[in-house]
Amino acid sequence: IEALKSGDLDTAERIFSSALRHGAKHPLVYHNLGVIAQMRNRHLEAVQRFREALALQPAYGPSRLLLGASLLALKKHTEAVRELERAVKLMPEQPQARLELTKAYEASENWLSAAQQLQKLVEMAPHDSEYAYQMGKVWMSLSGWSYQRIARIDPKSARLQQGLGQEYLAQEKYDLALEAFQHALDADPKLPDVHLAISTILLEQKKFDQALAEIDAELKLVPEGKAAAELKAKIENAKAGSAP
Repeated sequence: IEALKSGDLDTAERIFSSALRHGAKHPLVYHNLGVIAQMRNRHLEAVQRFREALALQPAYGPSRLLLGASLLALKKHTEAVRELERAVKLMPEQPQARLELTKAYEASENWLSAAQQLQKLVEMAPHDSEYAYQMGKVWMSLSGWSYQRIARIDPKSARLQQGLGQEYLAQEKYDLALEAFQHALDADPKLPDVHLAISTILLEQKKFDQALAEIDAELKLVPEGKAAAELKAKIENAKAGSAP
């Protein structure tokens, strides 16, 4: 074990292999041989060793975790997810287990489950900016996946156009956003939040009268809409402030 910790993989492998030949069929012997194989990118061998370790000690979380990591490296995504889910159950407070499971979910395009794991990591380490960044990336992938699903089901969906408008708005591509929002209203004139989004853009462009017309249309659809009422007050104040 000291040789393994020091990075002397050749010596460590000789010691553990010798122990195995002499009948020391202990789960840690198999586990450490798996670690060495994994460090050398011999993932097929690593999988075999970790499975041998788990046959003797099924509840040993580190073997589940590293088995899942090697399966993921071999692109065996379904098996990787299964083993890493078990690893998380065995070691719920181990961030690395959740991070590897997130990678497996991403590889399987299971964006919602990936986001849920990252949310848990953010809760466990709220000051870790990397987890927050990764969660943002996964939510973007989930959003894109959702739009693709809607597009396949109903290419003319008002919700699809609304979603595209929101994406363009986030990128500050206002002309494209306005076009997408208009398509959404053409498909469903009573869809809430679309007039609100258009009004937000028109306010940014200082087109106050048009912005007010849009926000009034939103308030007709959602009379108690707090966001719409607040935006209307903001537009009126901006218009008053711009008057000569």
